[in-house]
Amino acid sequence: MISERIRTWVRGYMLHVGAWFASMGITPNMATLIGLALNGIVAVIIAFGYPVLGGVLLLFASAFDMVDGAIARSTNAVSTFGGFFDSTIDRYSEIVVYIGLLVWLNQTGDDHLGSVLTLVAATGALMISYARARAEAIGYKASVGLVARPERVVLLAICLIINQPLWALWVLAVLTHVTAAWRIIHVYRLAIADGGVTTTNRTP
Repeated sequence: MISERIRTWVRGYMLHVGAWFASMGITPNMATLIGLALNGIVAVIIAFGYPVLGGVLLLFASAFDMVDGAIARSTNAVSTFGGFFDSTIDRYSEIVVYIGLLVWLNQTGDDHLGSVLTLVAATGALMISYARARAEAIGYKASVGLVARPERVVLLAICLIINQPLWALWVLAVLTHVTAAWRIIHVYRLAIADGGVTTTNRTP
């Protein structure tokens, strides 16, 4: 994925940003909650029918989502709970934007199609994250696929800015589930290589 290829460069730059926020007394968990609040504001703006402004602010809010990790790394405050908290709140941040989009689309002529596409795309986004989390829980990496969260955000933001949200929703409704399936197949292949594919010992 594109996001994986540029992650190293971005992390190096964000260390300086994280150090600046840390000097202001902002902790990683505080930054995580600020990011959620910013995405909530974006959702409200979109819901009230301002997609262009919402798209621009979505890019900013999503960029801010990287600040918590940058603060943690710059202050050596990386923790197991912090990673869990960040990942969990990130899911809420993404879903709240979909809710704002759903509210807006229900006030337009695209209400029925838009509602279905929003639900399918949001479900696919959650399944991508869930597949990665479950893979990591059993010791595998599963960052493969086409549309990780950065790609999803950029695509949605661009289509909001040009006032064509259904274009993004059509693409996301398909590619999120393709990516989730890709991760399932990826983990299956890794498990076969390790001899870990059996019919027993499954979690409920």
